[in-house]
Amino acid sequence: MKRNEIVLEVENLNKTYLTPESTVQALKDVSFKLFKGEMIAVMGTSGSGKSTLLNILGALDNPSSGSVIINGVRSKEMFIEPNATDYRRNNIGFIFQSFNLLKDLSVEENIALPLILKNEKNSDINFKVSNILQLMGLSKWKNHRPVQLSGGQQQRVAIGRAIITHPPIVLADELTGNLDFNTSAEILNVLVDMKNRFNQSIVLVTHDPLVATYADRVLFFHDGKMINEYSCTGVNDIDAIMNKFQGILGKKL
Repeated sequence: MKRNEIVLEVENLNKTYLTPESTVQALKDVSFKLFKGEMIAVMGTSGSGKSTLLNILGALDNPSSGSVIINGVRSKEMFIEPNATDYRRNNIGFIFQSFNLLKDLSVEENIALPLILKNEKNSDINFKVSNILQLMGLSKWKNHRPVQLSGGQQQRVAIGRAIITHPPIVLADELTGNLDFNTSAEILNVLVDMKNRFNQSIVLVTHDPLVATYADRVLFFHDGKMINEYSCTGVNDIDAIMNKFQGILGKKL
């Protein structure tokens, strides 16, 4: 990954939630860049602003102030429907902890769904889905329903669905949260392979230092602020990541 093409830039992002009882500032002047072919891990405890950031990057929520710049284009209109839906369809792939697969659809139908929503030709859909099934190692299970699959297989389906349209950015929210250790490592290696094959840019939210070691950079969040970052070289970085995280929190994990 070479840092020569910025896919996404966040500038002074703020998000404030107002309730009758209180005002909560979920994000406070957050700024960073995501480069083409880079995987960033956003790491922090619950309530640190990780999920709020991901929701704004996916135009599922809008910022109170600040900018999200995609491929050099700055537009607040991206957060207003129907622009938000168009933005997600053309720029974003989502991977969730809970998989979010449609239980009544087969593996291949779940993966094909984004292409169907884009009204692509059946011949193109079949070709692209076949390639993704092979890439994800799911060809034997293409006619299965999600309930017939293991957790790791379901997450592979979710990854396949997220990348079928080749979006510039993939947003992953605790994608290994429901998986055991070995399956988590398998899925993270799939993600790294996908990044390397397609020069894919990924923002991965996690609270797990081991998951963060698979990223190129780790952004540390606390109390709505991005307060540190770390460039990774591999799983040997786990002690350094944990030490930085402990230093941020001022306590042992």
